[in-house]
Amino acid sequence: MSESVSATELASQYTAQVNADLERNTKEQERVGAEIASLQEQLAALEHNHAVLVSIQQAIQAAPVPAPAAAQPAESVAVPAPRTKKSAASGTGKRAQAKPKKSAPRVTRKAEKPAVSQRKNTTGPADDAAQQTLVDLVRRHLSQQSEPRSAAEITTALGAAHPERSIKTTVVRTTLEGLVAKTQAQRSKQGSSVFYTTADAGDSSASAPAEEEAPLATA
Repeated sequence: MSESVSATELASQYTAQVNADLERNTKEQERVGAEIASLQEQLAALEHNHAVLVSIQQAIQAAPVPAPAAAQPAESVAVPAPRTKKSAASGTGKRAQAKPKKSAPRVTRKAEKPAVSQRKNTTGPADDAAQQTLVDLVRRHLSQQSEPRSAAEITTALGAAHPERSIKTTVVRTTLEGLVAKTQAQRSKQGSSVFYTTADAGDSSASAPAEEEAPLATA
């Protein structure tokens, strides 16, 4: 009889211990989950701020530099003519008084107009593309697409269209996030893949398959 009572008490102790461990584990899961959610929110805020700062930096670098003011032509300078002395002697040998000196009229030189060489505008489409910023290229590419595109797809397309420029996927993704922050583009997530469209595109265009990003990202 005493052995059965001991077994019952031992089972009760194990049950109480297991219940306490389960409760402690559940509370720990809730605490860790709350910390993860808070860290994810902080990471999203940092990524958003980074994208905004990068877009501002690119806008500053793309701002045109004011041209220096053209040198104004020198004003006309009056150059006096050399003076001449005139003396007259009388026929009787008397000294004649010298006549007052007459100053010659001043001659002014006309200011010469600086010659302005007019160069013809010989910039072609390649030069215009080279002068465009990456933000302009990405925005134009999105406006020409009828379906959402990933950052890897946009990088591949821009690299093929502009082989003279070194375009990286990380920079393109940062540029796209900057456009999203300025409401000039829309972002949609399908599984683990992120796709981008223009701001005026409809929601129905964000149905691109998520499998298309993986092969293009390694290109």
